[in-house]
Amino acid sequence: MSSPKPSTLRVGRRYRANRLDGPYDAIVIGSGIGGLTTAACLSKLGKKVVVFEQHYTAGGFTHSYDRNGYEWDVGVHYIGDMGSDRTLGRRLLDHITDGQLKWAPLNDHYDRIFLGDRHVDLVAGPEAFKAELARAFPGEERAIDTYLDYLRQVAKAMPGLVLGKVLPDLVAGPLRKRVNRRAPAFLNKPTREVLESLTGHQELIAVLTGQWGDNGLPPAESSFIIHALIARHYLYGGYYPIGGASEIAKTIIPVIQRGGGEVFTYADVAEILIERGKAVGVRMADGTEVRAPRVISNAGVFNTFDTLLPASAPHRDDYRQKLRTVERSMASNCLYIGLQDTAENLGLPKTNYWIYPGPDYERHLRDFMAAPEQTDLPLVYISFPSAKDPSFTARYPGRATIEIVAPGPYAWYADWADKPWGKRGEDYEAKKEEYAQRLLAKLYEKFPQLKGKVDYYELSTPLSTDYFCRYRKGEIYGLDHTPERFEQDWLKPKTRIPGLYLTGQDVMTCGVVGAMIGGLLTTLAVSGLRGLPLAKRMFVG
Repeated sequence: MSSPKPSTLRVGRRYRANRLDGPYDAIVIGSGIGGLTTAACLSKLGKKVVVFEQHYTAGGFTHSYDRNGYEWDVGVHYIGDMGSDRTLGRRLLDHITDGQLKWAPLNDHYDRIFLGDRHVDLVAGPEAFKAELARAFPGEERAIDTYLDYLRQVAKAMPGLVLGKVLPDLVAGPLRKRVNRRAPAFLNKPTREVLESLTGHQELIAVLTGQWGDNGLPPAESSFIIHALIARHYLYGGYYPIGGASEIAKTIIPVIQRGGGEVFTYADVAEILIERGKAVGVRMADGTEVRAPRVISNAGVFNTFDTLLPASAPHRDDYRQKLRTVERSMASNCLYIGLQDTAENLGLPKTNYWIYPGPDYERHLRDFMAAPEQTDLPLVYISFPSAKDPSFTARYPGRATIEIVAPGPYAWYADWADKPWGKRGEDYEAKKEEYAQRLLAKLYEKFPQLKGKVDYYELSTPLSTDYFCRYRKGEIYGLDHTPERFEQDWLKPKTRIPGLYLTGQDVMTCGVVGAMIGGLLTTLAVSGLRGLPLAKRMFVG
């Protein structure tokens, strides 16, 4: 395949130094959903905020791109909790978009989990969810009921964990101790350990954890916290933004602009400015210095403390030591497919397909990593955005799109990391093509009618993630969601450097809503007492 041309689907205003309109109350580095959430919330509190995005389009993993007459999202494959305005995620999105973002539901059978030749569906609604699992696994009703109760217990424990992120250390410390005393014993145990205490049925455990790709760790390694948050998030079904994923940034940016701020693209931040031990602004790649009393990094903790902070910054060495207590999350390949027919004609579902060789996720992953070319793919996720978005056919008549995600470690592509994007050579393209064919074969296994229908496809690798999103090892979920990660009390909005804050998925959890909640917590940390009405509105309703 030839090197693809850059997309024309862009959101945000192109950066030029003479377009800056300071002074600003806050600078946000990175326009991922956490950064945009913080910027919009602060704007609604009367602050003038500027967001700097080094990519050509705003939105981070919520952006879309178009190529060769097709459009794909890069990370918003589906979102839960959007069917009711009583959920925190929906309330927060409505707040930062002024209610302009609209949602379409997926099928009630929103996720289909394949274990070899067998499949079991996850169905929207607790009762339907339970009934489908009971039908598939007779005799396991008690384990399923207990599992759903465990999800509720985790949800009840979360407010205490969230509050500990924004309260002063003198208050947060005792609060954490009280939360830990009251929290269920299983809260931060490995997911597989928790589920194996409920049932010995490995296929049931595999179905319950069949969404593990949504956080990037197989169940033996992930914290039950992240498993429960994701499972409960989708318990009432999945939803997709009408108009595509780019509508998220498109509907948030006007809120920031109405507050006098702006979201700039092609705006590369080279360094955080530190004076007298405080963060006072940023230096852009073109040398321009932009100053504000608050600098908020949505660039992730590795980029923030390893790259953007100058060597003279206070506590920098301490934070770099803390980076050793966390790990970068999984990297992946994604195959973007275009077809010259409609989703309806092609029989594409509004259901996500999770395809596994069998229920032993850890063994399949281990075997694959040891011999990737001789071993079946341990996880293949297939999404059908053109089927999910009711506006797609009107925007792209006679066309359909599919996305396939599968593991793709950075080490596979490290030899080409120093080559420029789009010009990494024939060997790199050949390696990509080989993997693309494996993913297409998985697609044809489930949808044989698509053979001969594919008009265009291209594969992204961890190098693409690094180039466009500045995640150096291609990590798509920030930090691994291990039990150890949830014990790190430094992963919170307010840093030890006055004026410097963190936001996004590293503050709370991965996922659109997880990163948004991180953005909300950062707003509250920045705003102090002025943020109390916002906190009450979001958390109490």
